Amino acid sequence: MTLKFGLALPYNKVRAVPDWAQQAEAAGWHGCFLGDAIWCEDPMIALTAAALRTSHIRLGTMITPAPLRHPWKIASESVALDRLSDGRLILGLGAGAVWMGWHAFPDVPTDSKSRAALLDETIDILTRLYQRQPFDYDGQHFHLKLTALDEMHYPPPPVQQPRIPLWVPGLWPRPKSMARVLKGDGLLVEKVDEDGRPAAATPNDVREMKAYVDANRTLGTPFDIVMNGSVKDLAPAAQQETLLAWQDAGVTWWIEALWGASDAVVDEVVRRGPPQLG
Repeated sequence: MTLKFGLALPYNKVRAVPDWAQQAEAAGWHGCFLGDAIWCEDPMIALTAAALRTSHIRLGTMITPAPLRHPWKIASESVALDRLSDGRLILGLGAGAVWMGWHAFPDVPTDSKSRAALLDETIDILTRLYQRQPFDYDGQHFHLKLTALDEMHYPPPPVQQPRIPLWVPGLWPRPKSMARVLKGDGLLVEKVDEDGRPAAATPNDVREMKAYVDANRTLGTPFDIVMNGSVKDLAPAAQQETLLAWQDAGVTWWIEALWGASDAVVDEVVRRGPPQLG
């Protein structure tokens, strides 16, 4: 499968995002992605502005922290953006990065068990809401009785069916995290060591993750393996060697990380266009 290339644009640059997305589309990039946080310029609003300035580049979040949003709010915003962009949205969903200021908002759950449960229920509910069918849901955190709601009040479904693609972080080799990935449409590659600390994933790790997904996923929808990193400063030969190794391992999207880059650096990378693989 041919590797696709996306850009992870900096936080809190809502006025620049539409221009960058338009330039990225013209330069041949395949996607533009925005981070989300407990307190930041809303990525859905920024991506909406980008959707109005582009026609075919994919737009998405990396990632929307599920514990900070009600699933029906995520559904409402994402359906609107998917329809506005004519089916170009990819929704990254995760349990959230607590270290990004969550301590300043003590009403928000920060323990890993609660956040994981909120993420699981959000995936389940979004999948059903996107199908615009009556259903009831009785979870630990969320409860819905759509069978009691007249369908005249339902919003339209997203353009993409059976749902907007959901990309979910997979912490290799944690079983519960990898099992959650099977419910989604894409795996955001992450790894932890024996002590639970973040570690650098390798192409061999990705091969093992892909083998796990291939052996256990029962959904018939397409599935992506997504790697987030930076090759912008590598020499062309080293850049190609690095990216081909990830592609050979099964990665389908390379997201060039520009989270903290200056405007000048983002401008340069966007205009340069995606790496060319021989």
